[in-house]
Amino acid sequence: MSQTVTPSKMESSLSPQERRVNSIDEDRNSFGEFIQETLAMTKRLFIQLQRRPSTLMAGIIQPFMWLILFGALFYNAPQGLFGEDLNYAKFLAPGIIVFTAFSGALNAGLPVMFDREFGFLNRLLVAPLASRYSIVAASTLYIITLSLIQTAVIVGASAVLGAGLPSLVGLGAIALIVFSIVLGVTGLSLGLAFALPGHIELIAVIFVTNLPLLFASTALAPLSFMAKWLQIVASLNPLTYAIEPIRYIYLNGDWSLSSLVLQTPWASLSFGVVLLLLLGFDALILVTIQPLLRRRFA
Repeated sequence: MSQTVTPSKMESSLSPQERRVNSIDEDRNSFGEFIQETLAMTKRLFIQLQRRPSTLMAGIIQPFMWLILFGALFYNAPQGLFGEDLNYAKFLAPGIIVFTAFSGALNAGLPVMFDREFGFLNRLLVAPLASRYSIVAASTLYIITLSLIQTAVIVGASAVLGAGLPSLVGLGAIALIVFSIVLGVTGLSLGLAFALPGHIELIAVIFVTNLPLLFASTALAPLSFMAKWLQIVASLNPLTYAIEPIRYIYLNGDWSLSSLVLQTPWASLSFGVVLLLLLGFDALILVTIQPLLRRRFA
């Protein structure tokens, strides 16, 4: 027996309110699936780390050795060379924190590159994922977590070596700064992983970029110690904008967003301005890699 569909039933089934509710439910389901996929792929990366713990151990031992060796190298430096009542361990700790996080973030593209070469990435791309951007989000979350673990270890080790320990608010600010620099550099590394032909090229970029950016920053020496041309280069280096606010936190317990933390050849920058510049760096990187990701995920 046929059933007659009345206009009122048809109108209610196609009403804007019902379509809006369905759209909201679909968005919620898609977001939930995106989170689930991201966590699952992040768990995979941590399982790989668990099977190869030497990677994490090297990432912790190396900065610890830097602290000890460079601290011993400048042990007999003249008193007040880096500032009044300032030992080199306290001066060096922020540079080691940022450089360790930077190095880990610069290597973020290697697991993705190896997945490309072994064919696992192609399997992910043909899988029914809610969003292929979960692949990038998982790698980013993994690197950020590792960087924060390494930061905690370095802060503790530097406190033992005489650098002191910032306040809880200061530690939170350090975590925010590390997050900011890691987010941008991780995005850059992932973009290179999709743009370069193989892991040899990516490793070459990492080797060419790593140490020059360290020495062209204020990690090991203040701007006043540098040649004029190097001062300009260091003032354009994103690492400097992450190192100096952390160093200010170590040296001053009463810091604020209006505190002047960096004196460049052209301007004096406050804590808040430096944070905005780091966020601008992140935004620039994320916008730049979007075409690469869209072309790869299309």
